[in-house]
Amino acid sequence: MPAIDKRISKTLKFIKSRIKFKPELGIILGSGFSDAVNIIKKKQIVPYHKIINFPVSTVKGHKGNLVFGKIANKPVVIMQGRVHYYEGYSMNEVTFPVRIMAGLGIKTLIATTSVGGINKRFKTGDFMLIKDHINLLPENPLRGKREDVFIDMCGAYDKKLQALAINAGKGMGLRLHKAVLAALSGPSYETPAEINILRRLGADAVCMSTVPEVIMARYLSLKVLGIALISNMAAGISSRPLSHADVIQAGKKRMKEAAALIEGVIKRIDG
Repeated sequence: MPAIDKRISKTLKFIKSRIKFKPELGIILGSGFSDAVNIIKKKQIVPYHKIINFPVSTVKGHKGNLVFGKIANKPVVIMQGRVHYYEGYSMNEVTFPVRIMAGLGIKTLIATTSVGGINKRFKTGDFMLIKDHINLLPENPLRGKREDVFIDMCGAYDKKLQALAINAGKGMGLRLHKAVLAALSGPSYETPAEINILRRLGADAVCMSTVPEVIMARYLSLKVLGIALISNMAAGISSRPLSHADVIQAGKKRMKEAAALIEGVIKRIDG
C-alpha cells in the first residue's frame, strides 16, 4: 500500500518533531473511557485535527487527542478516542493510528471499548477481558496488496497480559470476566434476533470497533490486551431502549476503576 505508507511516514515525521520520547505502550480509550487519560503524568497533548493525515473522531465521547506521557514511570501514548468504520472511514483509516503507534515504537497495545452484554451472567458496569473475537465486519483491514497478510489470529489477545490484568483486578477487588467479543459495523444497535444469533455463535458481548485494531496490531507483532466495559445489556436483554448516552454514562460511573485497572496492569508489565 505505497500511498498509505507514504502518509504514515509524513505523520510519524510530524509527531516525532514535536514529541521527544519513545513510547513503550499504546492505549486506545474507547467510548466512556476518555477520562482515564487523567492517570498519565507529564502530559503532552496533540489533537488529532492538528496531526498530518490523522483521522478525526466525530462521535460524542471520543475527544480526539493523542496524549503522550508516563504511567507507572513507563512512557505511553494514549488515543483519547478512536475512529470507526460506521463514521464512513475505510479500514485503512480506522487502523491508521495503530500503525502510527507501532511506528513510534510501542510493543504492547491496550485496547479498551464499551460493549453490549450478551451473556446473561453479565450486568451493566462489569468489566471483561477479551479472550477472543468474532469478526463480522464487512471488510478486513489487511485487505489489499500487502506482504504476509495471512497472519495467525490464535493468541491475538495475550494470555500473560490477561493474567496481569486479573491480578491487578484482584488487587482492587474487581472481578473480570474473560469472554468472546463480536464486532458488527453499526451504527444501528443490533436487533433481538441478531443478538440471539450472536449468542449461538458463542459471543458474550458485542461492539462496533476494536477488532480491526487488534487485527492490525497482530499484523504488526504487537502484544494486545483487550479490556471492555459492559455499558449496557444488548437488545432483547435490556429492559430499556439502547442509547449512546447510556454508554457514556456507564463509562463515567466506572471510570475510576477503569483507570486504576489500566494503571495496575502497566505497573505489572516488565521492562
